[in-house]
Amino acid sequence: MTDGITLPGADPDLLYSEDENALRAAVRSLLADRSDPATVLAGLESDVAYDTGLWHALATEIGTAGLLVPEKLGGAGASAREAAVVLEETGRSVAPVPYLTSAVLAVTALLGCDHDRADVAVPLTALAEGRTVGVLAVPLPTAPGGLTAPASVRADASGALTGRVTSVADAAGAELLLVPAEGPDGPALYAVAAAADGVRVDTVTPLDLTRPLGHVTLDGARGRLLAGGDRARAAVDRALLTGAGLLASEQLGVAEWCLTETVRHTAERTQFGRPVGSFQALKHRMAALWLEVASARAAARNAADALATGSPDAPVAVAVAQAYCAPVAVRAAEECVQLHGGIGMTWEHPAHLFLKRAKSDELALGSPGRHRDALAGLVGIPAP
Repeated sequence: MTDGITLPGADPDLLYSEDENALRAAVRSLLADRSDPATVLAGLESDVAYDTGLWHALATEIGTAGLLVPEKLGGAGASAREAAVVLEETGRSVAPVPYLTSAVLAVTALLGCDHDRADVAVPLTALAEGRTVGVLAVPLPTAPGGLTAPASVRADASGALTGRVTSVADAAGAELLLVPAEGPDGPALYAVAAAADGVRVDTVTPLDLTRPLGHVTLDGARGRLLAGGDRARAAVDRALLTGAGLLASEQLGVAEWCLTETVRHTAERTQFGRPVGSFQALKHRMAALWLEVASARAAARNAADALATGSPDAPVAVAVAQAYCAPVAVRAAEECVQLHGGIGMTWEHPAHLFLKRAKSDELALGSPGRHRDALAGLVGIPAP
């Protein structure tokens, strides 16, 4: 540490700063007021892609959409650490907003392009100000480094794109699609207006209704070339790496809510004249889960710090975080459902929202097994 700044290669600082805690308080207050379980459940019955009012308040009024964007482009000039705090809180409330897809994945992909160019800077500023929702048009399960094969979309010399991308998160509510494609000169990244001719988004029913999926079909849609060759590939890979690393913070938020809610419920629910949480078997289960959540926090914070400081060990930190945090979130959600008894199985109780988000997140941006395989290669311990 030097003057409060963590330098690349220095020991990571996993504690929350005053600014991060202030940001958390603002986001948590908003979500408690606008994204309580009853509101989220009611929204699932509608056909809207996401809660536009909540997104406007979170992205614009609090300014979270531009956390990763430099100040000269209308952003806050913050880092992955601050974005991780926001994702912890959206995970705690399973908020139906496109924060991960727009403010993290799409923004990071654009930052990997030449943002001194107007055709990159303009959409980046629009994303930072919350005026536009963008998505990186890759299948949600795509892991960092997972786009090594030729893209499923082809671009001709005039920038007309043809192809199909399945299971794109938040595609139905996006105004801007960032599409990796195989261009005349190799890999390329194009910007396509979602409302343009030749673009069709077919919604599908996902497991997690708070993060809708869509299949994107392009039939001669006009795209603007943002980057080509190695730069395009690097921009997409960096976006996927950042997204996977910060997804661990969302998974941490899911696990924390499940643990807190389970402890509260078992302290209030009585059986045989005693709170069920006082039974030794349940105490052991919740204590074990608390240890896992505490370890998940360390892994998620380490990944966020490594991304924020540009650490060369960021791929290792991200692989560790995803390999560990994804199963912890699922286990916490399963315990939440089971230890609530019969009420935990009902639609009216929000436990199922967290279980579905945890299971969906477990597959998003690479499964735990995929990240363990990547980690083995990164640290030089190949599988037998």
